[in-house]
Amino acid sequence: MLKAKTFFVLLAIGLLMLLFADATTTTAVTSEESEAESLLKWKSSLSQTPATLNSWSLTNSTTKTPCNWTGIACDDTGSVNEIILPSAGLQGNLHNLSFSSFPNLIRLDLNNNTLLGTIPADIGTLSKLTFLNLSTNKLSGPIPSQLGDLINLNELAMFDNLLNGSVPLALGNLIKLTLLNLSRNEISGSIPPVLGNLTDLTIMNLSRNKISGSIPPQIGNLRNLIELRLFINSITGSIPSALGNLTKLTILELFDNQISGSIPHELGNLRNLVDLGLLTNKLTGPIPTSFGNLSNLNRLGLFRNQLSGSIQFSNLMKLHMVTLSENNFSGHLPQLCRGGSLKWFSAYKNNFTGPIPKSFKNCTSLTKLDLHGNQLTGNISEDLGIYPNLAFIDLSNNNFYGELPSNWGEFRNLTWLHLSGNMISGRIPPEYGQLSQLGVLSLSSNQLVGEVPKEFGSMSSLLNMGLNDNRLSGEIPLEIGNLSSLEILDLSGNNLSGPIPERLGDCSKLRLLKLSKNNLNGSIPFQIGNLVFLQDMLDLSRNSLTGEIPSQLGNLRMLENLYLSHNRLSGSIPSSFEAMNSLTSIDFSYNELEGPIPESKVFKESLVEAFLENKGLCGEIEGLPSCNSSSTGNGGGRKGYMVAIFVIVPILGALLLIFVFIKVVSIFHRMAGNTEEVEMRIVNNDLFSIWNYDGRIVYKDIIVATEDFDDKYCIGVGGSGNVYKAELPTGQIVAVKKLCSSEGGESVNEICFRNEIQALLKIRHRNIVKLYGFCSHVQHKFLVYEFMERRSLWIVLSNEERAVEFDWIRRMKALKGIADALSYLHHDCTPPIVHRDISTSNVLLDLGFEACVSDFGTARYLNPSSSNWTAFAGTCGYAAPELAYTMQVTEKCDVYSFGVVALEVIMGSHPGELISSLSSSSGQNILIINVLDQRLSSPTVEVANEVILAVVLALACLRPNPQSRPSMEYVSQRLSAKRPFLHQPLHGITFHQLLGLEL
Repeated sequence: MLKAKTFFVLLAIGLLMLLFADATTTTAVTSEESEAESLLKWKSSLSQTPATLNSWSLTNSTTKTPCNWTGIACDDTGSVNEIILPSAGLQGNLHNLSFSSFPNLIRLDLNNNTLLGTIPADIGTLSKLTFLNLSTNKLSGPIPSQLGDLINLNELAMFDNLLNGSVPLALGNLIKLTLLNLSRNEISGSIPPVLGNLTDLTIMNLSRNKISGSIPPQIGNLRNLIELRLFINSITGSIPSALGNLTKLTILELFDNQISGSIPHELGNLRNLVDLGLLTNKLTGPIPTSFGNLSNLNRLGLFRNQLSGSIQFSNLMKLHMVTLSENNFSGHLPQLCRGGSLKWFSAYKNNFTGPIPKSFKNCTSLTKLDLHGNQLTGNISEDLGIYPNLAFIDLSNNNFYGELPSNWGEFRNLTWLHLSGNMISGRIPPEYGQLSQLGVLSLSSNQLVGEVPKEFGSMSSLLNMGLNDNRLSGEIPLEIGNLSSLEILDLSGNNLSGPIPERLGDCSKLRLLKLSKNNLNGSIPFQIGNLVFLQDMLDLSRNSLTGEIPSQLGNLRMLENLYLSHNRLSGSIPSSFEAMNSLTSIDFSYNELEGPIPESKVFKESLVEAFLENKGLCGEIEGLPSCNSSSTGNGGGRKGYMVAIFVIVPILGALLLIFVFIKVVSIFHRMAGNTEEVEMRIVNNDLFSIWNYDGRIVYKDIIVATEDFDDKYCIGVGGSGNVYKAELPTGQIVAVKKLCSSEGGESVNEICFRNEIQALLKIRHRNIVKLYGFCSHVQHKFLVYEFMERRSLWIVLSNEERAVEFDWIRRMKALKGIADALSYLHHDCTPPIVHRDISTSNVLLDLGFEACVSDFGTARYLNPSSSNWTAFAGTCGYAAPELAYTMQVTEKCDVYSFGVVALEVIMGSHPGELISSLSSSSGQNILIINVLDQRLSSPTVEVANEVILAVVLALACLRPNPQSRPSMEYVSQRLSAKRPFLHQPLHGITFHQLLGLEL
C-alpha cells in the first residue's frame, strides 16, 4: 500500500514537472516571438530601412528567434540580451522600440546613427542593463529621470545629441556607474551634488553644454575618478578644494567657464595628473607652489585668466604643453625643458622680463614658442637653440636685439615666423627662402637693412609677408610675383627704390598691398588691376611715382581703402573708379592730377583734404572748384561746353527714352507670352517653395534686393559669374549667382548654367547646397541658392580668427559632410554624378560649420555605355594627376580632390608641397603633429583618433593609380565609424606609418 502511494506521488510530481517544463518552454517561445515582433515593429517605423537590417525577417527563418539577426545577441535561454547597432544608418525615433519587451537586455548600443525625438521613459524598465550608448544622434528633449531605475548600469553615454533640461537627480542612484558622458548637448541647470554618490565612477564628462552654478564639493567623494571634464559651460564659483581628494585623477579640464577665485593649493595633491586645463576663466592670484608636486603633468593650460605673480615651479620634467598667455604674470620665465620634452610653450601678453632661460636651448622637441607681448630682452641669435620640429615662433613686441640667425632657414616645418616690434638689426638671411612651409613672415618694426632676398620667391606657401618699418633698400625683387598664395604684402616704411614690379599683378590672391613711405619711382603698373581680390587696402602713397593712374585699377571692385597721395601722378582720376562701390576711404592729395573727380558716392562724400595740392581737380565738393566754372579753361572752351549741354544732351536724352520705351515693350511682350509656361515649370519642379507668389515678383524682388546687382552686395567673384547676397521682403536671405553676359553664341557660362540646374534639380542632400530657383531672362541669367553664412571653406581657413573657431571637432564633421555628399552623388544617384571641381572654394559652411558642396557647373553624369571623355575641368592643385594625360572622367577624380581638401582642412593650408614630398623618405618621416594646423591646440585623445583616420583616408584618396583609391562610399562609412587605426599618441606617428596601412 505504501509503495502504491509512493508511486502515485512520484507520478504526480513527474507530471507537474513536465507541465512546468512545457509552460517554461512556451513562455520562452512567446518571449522570443515578442522580442522579434518588437524589433520588426521598430524596423518598420524607421524612415528608411538600412542594409544592415536586411537579416531582420521571419519570412525565411525556420525559427521565430531574432538571435541570428545582425546586431542582436541572445543569452542561453534564447532571450535577447544585446542590441548592438553603432553606425548602422538608422533613421527614425525610439518610440516604437518597446523596451519592456526585453527584460534580459544587458547592452544597448545605438551610437552614431540619426535617431530623432525624445528618449522614451520606458527605457527605465531595462532593469538588467549594464551598458547604454545613444551618443552621436539627434535625440532631443530632457534626459528621462527613469534612467535612475537602471541600478545595474556601468556605462552611460549620450554625448553629441540635442538633449536639454537639467541632469536628473535620479542619476545619483546609479551607484555601479563607472562612466558618465553627457557632453556636447544643450543641458542646463547645475551639477547635482548627488552625483557624489557615484563612488565607482572613473570618467565624468559633462563638457560642451550650458551647465551653470558651481562645482559641488561632493564631487571630491569620487575617489576612483580618472577623468573629469566640465569644459565649455557657464560654471561659476570657485574650484572646490575637495577636488584635491581625487588622487587618481589624470585629466582635469575646467576651461571655458566663468570660474573665479584662486587656484586651491590642494590641487598639488593630484600627483597622477597628466592634463590640467583651467584656461579662459576668471581665476586670480598666484599659481600655488604645490604645483611643483605634479611630476607627471604633460599639459598645463592657464591661458586667459587674471593670474599674477611669478612662476615658482621649474622641475616638471614631463611637460609637453604649457599655456600661460594673457594673464598678469611677472618676473622671469620658468626654467622649463630640463627634460627636453617641451613641445608647446605659450606665455604671450604677460609682464615677463629678462632673457629667455638657457634651459630652452634643450627644447629640441619644440614645435611652438609664443612669447609675444612681454618685456623680454636678450640677443636673439644667442638665446635660442636648434629646433628641427619648430612650426610656430612668435617673439614680437619685446626688446630682443642682435641679428637674425641664418640657421633658422633649416627649420623646414616652420609655418609662422613673427619677430616684429623688436630691435633686431642686420640683414634678412636669404636662407629663409628655404622655408617652403612658411605661411606668415613678419619682421616689421625692427632695424633691418639690406635688400629683400629674391629667394623669398620660393616660399610658395606664404600668405602674409610683413617687412614694413625697417631700413630695407634696393628694389622689390621680381621673384615676389611667384607667390601665388600671398594675401598680405606690406613693405611700407623702408628705403626701397626702383619701379613697382609688373609681376606683382601675378599675386592674384592679394587682399592687402602696402608699398607706401618708400622711394619707389616709375608708373603704377596696369597689372595691379589684376588683383581683383584686393579688399583691405591698396596703399602706394608717399613715393615718387609718376605717369597716369591706370584705368585698370577700376577692376578692384572689392577694394575698401585706396591711397595714392604724395606722389607725382598726372592726368585725371579714371572714370572707371565710379564702379568701385566698396571704397570707403581714398586719398589722392599732393599729386599733379587734373580734371573732374568720378561721380560716385565715396568721391562725393570725401573731404577736400583727399584732393588737395593737385594741378586742377574739380568737382562738386566743398573746397574744390566746380568743373563748369571759368577756372577750368578759357571762354571759348566754356562756350563749347555749354553748347554740348544745351544741344547734344537733349538729343541723347530723347534717343535714350525711345530706346528704353522699345525695350520695355519688348520685355513685357516676351513676359506675357512666356510667364505662364515658366511659372508652371517652376511649380511642377517645386523650385520656389519658399516663395508662394508670382514668379515675376520674385524676379523683381531679387533685382530690388541687389539694386540691380550693385557691387556692394557682391560676396564672391568667380570665373563664370559673381555671387550676391539678397534679402527678400519675406526676410529670407539667399545667395544669387549671376552669370557673366556673353555676346553671340552659346558661352561656356551658359553651359555651366544648364549643367547646374540639371544637376541640382535632381539631387537632395543635407550636404549639397540647395537650389531655390533660377532665372533665364534676356537681361539676366542667375541661380538662387540657400545662403551659407560662413561662405567658403577656403575663406574660413584663410582667416586667423575664423580658423581658430573652426576647431578639430568641427573640421572632422565638415570632412564627413563632404564625404557624405560625394558618396551620395557617386552611389545613390542614377546615373552617377561626378562633380569634377571639388576644392575648398566650392565647399560652403553654414553658421554651425555644416559643410555643403556647391558649384555644379562642371558636373557630369557618368554614362555606363560611354567612355565619358571630356575637356579638362577643375581647379589646379585639386585635380587628379591622370587628367594631365587622359580626359576620361571617373568618380576617382572626385576622390583625389577630396583627399587634397581633407589634408587642407587638417593642415590649415593647401598641402601641395606635402603631397609632392611624400614620395621621398624625408617626406614620409614627417610627424603628423607637425603638419596639423598650428593655429589650433592639439586635438584631444578622442578627436586625435578621428584626425589620424582622416589622414589615413586622405592619403589613400591621393594614390597615383585611380583604381587603388577607395570609393567615396567607403570613405564616408569609415569616417562615420570613427574606428582608429593606431593606438599610440599622435605626436609619435609619421606619414610613413600611415602610408603603409591597409584600409
